[in-house]
This record gives sequence, structure tokens and C-alpha cells, in this order.
Amino acid sequence: MTWLWATFFSFAVVSGTVELTGSRDRAVEKRRDYSGVVIWLEGARPPDSPKLQLRAEMLQKGKRFVPHVLAVPVGAAVRFPNADPIFHNAFSNFSGQPFDVGLYPPGASRSVQFRRPGVVRVFCNIHPTMSAVIVVVASPYYAVSGRTGAFEIPGVEPGGYRLRIFHERAAGETLERLERTIQVSGEKLSLPPIVISESGYIEVRHKNKYGKDYPAEVEDHLVYPGAKR
Repeated sequence: MTWLWATFFSFAVVSGTVELTGSRDRAVEKRRDYSGVVIWLEGARPPDSPKLQLRAEMLQKGKRFVPHVLAVPVGAAVRFPNADPIFHNAFSNFSGQPFDVGLYPPGASRSVQFRRPGVVRVFCNIHPTMSAVIVVVASPYYAVSGRTGAFEIPGVEPGGYRLRIFHERAAGETLERLERTIQVSGEKLSLPPIVISESGYIEVRHKNKYGKDYPAEVEDHLVYPGAKR
């Protein structure tokens, strides 16, 4: 029993905050919304660890993907339930693992398993304003920042790790410079603030799943007769 007690308290909580600078996004400029940054620790136990959460959900509601940013471990299956009164068609042309769940009606759901680490940019083939990001990590230790920028990674075993970060409006070189090696010991590790610059970010319009431009106007009532305009 003494050994089990000691093992339990060997796990640590790694926490910190992120701050976004140089942003043109109104949510960041006006409301200081620093959510959606993914932080994870590499060099952890193998991806088949029983600690991993291998099921997740990205809801389609109000012509939006919720959450907008989702982090999952390699091997996780993500459900895409349709809570709108119209059809949706989630897809990704991510080179590591493209997927297309096809057109499906309100109340239905589709699922995709992600077998490789990487950044998966998700879109709807009908609604061009719908976009999301799924970050697939080869680690059981990850978190997504909240509105205040705070994050917390619980249950981290002692040892050395590579801290990695993803933010959809930051350049790859910017994120690489923020990587660092950390040493976890004790019960808590508070990291220094992580400042991420969005300077130079330019949003690029995406194509539909066929590589073509979206129609100028989407008429949902033509896709689904019972849909509200």
C-alpha cells in the first residue's frame, strides 16, 4: 500500500498560460480570447498507453464545428454528429490522412479514426465558413488553452519532455522557436508565460473537397427541403 501511495503522488500537473500578440482577429484584439492553442509533451510513454482518451467529438451546430480546435492522441476516433437542420459533409485534404465522411442528414453522425500524428484541417464541403483543426499527437500529455490562455496537463510522469505548441494563426518557424525541453518532477510544474506572435498571418480561402471554389451563395433549402433559410 505504501508503494501505491508513493506512485500516485509521483504524477505531476504541468500548467501555464499563453498570450497571443500581433493579432488581427477581433476576438483576440477586443476580448483577449487566447483559446485554441494546443500544448503537448513529447517523449512520453508509447501511444498505446491506457491513459489515452481514444474517443472525442466535434459537433456541427449553427454551421460551426464545436470545438473549433480539438487535440486527440494517435489512434483516437472522432465523431462528427450533425446537430443542424441541414446536411453537412465534413472532410479534410490533410496529406497525412485525408478523409471524407460524405453528405449526411440532421441527427446523423459519422466517425473518423486518426492513425498518424499531425495537424488536420477540417472543412464542410457545403458551407465554406465552416472550419476547424484537429491536432493529433503521439503523447498522452496534451491540453488546449481556454479563453484566458490558461492550460493544464494532469497526470504527467516524472522525466524529460519536449514541449511543443500549435496555433493555427502562427507561422511554423514561430512555433518551432517556442519549443523547449522541460524536466518534470514533484507534483506541480508551472511554466513561464508562452507568448505567440500572429504577426504576418494571412488567411487563405480554402477549396471544397474537389479542389474547386465554393458557390457564391449556399442555398441550404435546396440541399435539405426542411431546412430553414
